[in-house]
Amino acid sequence: MTAASGPRELGAFLKARRAQLAPHECGLPPTGSARKVAGLRREEVAQLAAISVDYYTRLEQGRVRASASVLAPLARALRLDDDQQRYLYELAGKADAHPRRRPPPQRVRPAMRRLLDQLTATPAVVLGRRMDVLAWNDAAAALYTDFSAIPPDRRNYVHLLFTDPAVRGMHRQWEHDARDAVAALRMQAASESGDPELSRLVGELSVQDADFRTWWAEHRVITTAYGTKHYRHPVVGDLTLDCDTWSSPDDSGQRLMVLTAEPGTPSYDALRILASWTAGQPGANEAGDRPRQRGGIDPPRPGCC
Repeated sequence: MTAASGPRELGAFLKARRAQLAPHECGLPPTGSARKVAGLRREEVAQLAAISVDYYTRLEQGRVRASASVLAPLARALRLDDDQQRYLYELAGKADAHPRRRPPPQRVRPAMRRLLDQLTATPAVVLGRRMDVLAWNDAAAALYTDFSAIPPDRRNYVHLLFTDPAVRGMHRQWEHDARDAVAALRMQAASESGDPELSRLVGELSVQDADFRTWWAEHRVITTAYGTKHYRHPVVGDLTLDCDTWSSPDDSGQRLMVLTAEPGTPSYDALRILASWTAGQPGANEAGDRPRQRGGIDPPRPGCC
């Protein structure tokens, strides 16, 4: 391959690959109108990869060489497998810059799992990297939602907060809570900059939600481990809960989030009602578990934290 053919071959590969992808495969919402091109549009790939449309256009036209920093976002945006990623790097002349493989699946630490099992009347969840919901107890399912019914790649705190209508509706201070969630995710991004799943999450939400796109661009960061949440539950009404998180002592990045209410308050009584629906359940639920069958009447599906 000559020096001149590299950018042209790369551009042809990018164009062919985006034509193979349906918008829904990349988490893009329906446009409501007929599409003039097969697969993704250039601007959609650019948004998913967090690069300018002009720069991506020049890449496809072979008028510029791809910098090393854009290869991983492009591989994520175009859903490239390992062989396709290797080919992309070869075409870009970055054969020594091996693309990162996906990190291994996150596993809930045994100590975290035991804590969930013991918090029978207190809503609690384990959050992992990228604020993925890794495990939850039945009290959390009664308060939030049936996490087991959500596809694993969508079982993410921030994704639910922006894309699930029930989640948004449950938050009485949605804008405040959503902005804090974006700031917390931005803080995690500093140490997970090469994580393709994090790039995918940010790219999809940037395309789907204008608020997320704006707040992500602000580069606001927080590490708050406690606070107050105001919910409107469809069954037990308004709740004001203290939210506290504890980080795992290892480097797994896992955090236990627990929600409690002051004894004697209406919110405390509401949590007791929710806990009564889960009485006698064997313990915590984890990603991969089958949905549990509750005795009596299942509460309607509310939102999420």
